[in-house]
Amino acid sequence: MTQITAAEAPHEGPKAASAPVIAQHEATLKALPFADTRDFDDAARGFLGTIENARVTSAQGRVVWSLEPYGFLSDEKAPATVDPSLWRQSRLNMHHGLFEVVPGVYQVRGLDIANMTLIEGDKGVIVVDTLTSIEGARAAMELYFQHRGKRPVAAVIFTHTHTDHWGGARGVLDDAMLAAGVPIIAPNLFMEHAVSENIIAGPAMLRRAQYQFGPFLAKGARGHVDCGLGKTMAAGGVALLRPTDLIIATGDKRMIDGVEFEFQMAPNSEAPAEMHFFIPRYRLLNLAENCTHNFHNLLPFRGADVRDALAWSKYLGEALQMWGGKAEAMCGQHHWPVWGRERIDTMIREQRDLYKYAHDQTIRLMNHGLNAAEIAETIRLPQSLEGAWHGRGYYGHIRHNVKAIYQKYLGWYDANPVNLDALPPVEAGRKYVEYMGGADAILKRAAADFAKGEFRFVAQAVSHLVFAEPDNQAARALLADTFEQLGYAAESSTWRNAYLFGAQELRQGMPKTPPRSPMPRETLAALRTEQLWDVLGVRLNGPKAEGKRIVLNWSFTDTGETFVLNLENSALTYVTAAQAADAHASFTLARSVLDEVIAKLTTFPDAVGAGKVKVAGDPQRLGELMMLMDEFPRMFEIVEPKRTVVT
Repeated sequence: MTQITAAEAPHEGPKAASAPVIAQHEATLKALPFADTRDFDDAARGFLGTIENARVTSAQGRVVWSLEPYGFLSDEKAPATVDPSLWRQSRLNMHHGLFEVVPGVYQVRGLDIANMTLIEGDKGVIVVDTLTSIEGARAAMELYFQHRGKRPVAAVIFTHTHTDHWGGARGVLDDAMLAAGVPIIAPNLFMEHAVSENIIAGPAMLRRAQYQFGPFLAKGARGHVDCGLGKTMAAGGVALLRPTDLIIATGDKRMIDGVEFEFQMAPNSEAPAEMHFFIPRYRLLNLAENCTHNFHNLLPFRGADVRDALAWSKYLGEALQMWGGKAEAMCGQHHWPVWGRERIDTMIREQRDLYKYAHDQTIRLMNHGLNAAEIAETIRLPQSLEGAWHGRGYYGHIRHNVKAIYQKYLGWYDANPVNLDALPPVEAGRKYVEYMGGADAILKRAAADFAKGEFRFVAQAVSHLVFAEPDNQAARALLADTFEQLGYAAESSTWRNAYLFGAQELRQGMPKTPPRSPMPRETLAALRTEQLWDVLGVRLNGPKAEGKRIVLNWSFTDTGETFVLNLENSALTYVTAAQAADAHASFTLARSVLDEVIAKLTTFPDAVGAGKVKVAGDPQRLGELMMLMDEFPRMFEIVEPKRTVVT
């Protein structure tokens, strides 16, 4: 990798909303049913108590979560720099604390972007989803115990594979509970997808998530206001625990601490492994993250497998068929509950039809020959869905969800050969600047279009100039101003965060962050050894490995596993339940020792020296292999050219 000197970015602060943005907000106020305040009543219903400002700290005193910086949201009227519909959602997401859903079922909301649901059994409490952070989960449990009394944890349920639903498990389950065998229940293929989505692609995904969630934006009316699903992401410790019991099929039931759960599988919906459940004792329905108070993402900005809108709709229809008219309360793992059979069934029907409409109309227009961008420009929701608050695009949005549907069916290529092998951004930017008559000509015309509110095209045009001339401060400043106005105009929180963070990075450069932390030992212990090898394989620098061949035998004494790890043709592969006669080296050790090495709690030479690893052959070949591994940066450029050339 070659390091290129970074440009000195202009340090300007946020600016005011422009007249076109203000006019758009005024139209929104007239178009949507702001007089309907039932959601505010529901969000406050059942409140039992909270932590002041929802403040959660680590053992070292570091704040990992607090809603205090969002005090500005106490104003009912939206400022000019925030879409009034998004402002409404942002205020709803300020409710925090412990809430009673029905007697025996409680939720901790507002201590994370997600909810923790607590279901009381005959002797203990069943914890559904454990929030993002260990510290947040521990605080949520303490808040529950404070108001409901100390109860043993009877089981933990993970509804799906996203980190904000399992990352805090170690704040709920301590070593003694794990040793006692407290069940951890999750949908089938939970570990496979949790690892694939959060670890193998994790480095790139975490950087992109900064644009989606906006953690480095200042909190305020010209900065971060919300994430749609909740306020923001927690910043504490995270560890993955392996489930002990998998739900395999719709109709599966479990009796947990005297409480019967009826499960419905919903794979490839909001998550690749996800499930719903109904509890007859409490007449409670939980649709996980598939029926929330906003239009969800079909492809988040951070990246993920494209979600199946058609399957999503069918799962909601199936839930209606299974439990329609039975539930008195419906709570999800984000937002606030809904009460009453009619309201519950109506919301599920509307959400079902929202995803079905988006799917079917995208495919209809696709089959008429429109590409993804053309479909996004054409499609409109029916008024019955457009006016439903829970169908608004605070997190997902119809304009980017249709592009995800298009991608799922037809992929990235729109069949126009001009896009088959287009130039990358820097090379294309230079040619665009040349064709448009140079930087001064672009800036002059872009400034005129900016004044007219034509922000979308100004962003495209000036972005070419920034990639062609990253040190052009006038270009960076105009592009930042343009992103900012687009952010102020956005109803979607993720769009707003992406635009405003792009503006901030153009003005101030990338945030200074500490190096990436090692993977926690608890998370490593949850991974199958095959998954560890897969993670190692994506770190291999193929060009550096050109012409090398390394064969290593591994034998793990605690798991009884054996492997052959093979580097050949610049690819790292492995064979299970085997040992190679021609291996360059063989290692015998406990799998837990390898976990400690990867977590940087010890080194491989120290483990050998301590007698924890037996070696046969040439151990230097392992060192040679590890020298071929890349260390992924925590930060990389997105709205400007890469300063580091990757080889």
